[in-house]
Amino acid sequence: MIYFKAFLVGGALCAIGQVLIDKTKMTPARILVIYVLAGIFLTGIGVYEPLVNWAGAGATVPIIGFGYLLANGVREAVAAHGLLGVLMGGVRAAAVGISASVFFGYLIALVFKPGDKS
Repeated sequence: MIYFKAFLVGGALCAIGQVLIDKTKMTPARILVIYVLAGIFLTGIGVYEPLVNWAGAGATVPIIGFGYLLANGVREAVAAHGLLGVLMGGVRAAAVGISASVFFGYLIALVFKPGDKS
């Protein structure tokens, strides 16, 4: 049943993003920023945590889950380090994912020839 829940929530989040791409003039980059900010906002008001507990990876793997990760990192760092945690919490929580993205992006750029589509 957990796979069905993850598919349902992850699919719904992706479908909303696809509708925004198809029906609005927003660029994918703006939609990405909206999703990250929505994850931060929904975590801040306490709505996203129950969804993560119910859907698991369906709620944490999409980009909105990155906002959830940042918000939880800041919350934990503020509890441990006070106001300084606002600056270091999100970066510390997401450091592994960001590092992996940069590393594997570099490897792919070495293997393939990056360039403009023309």
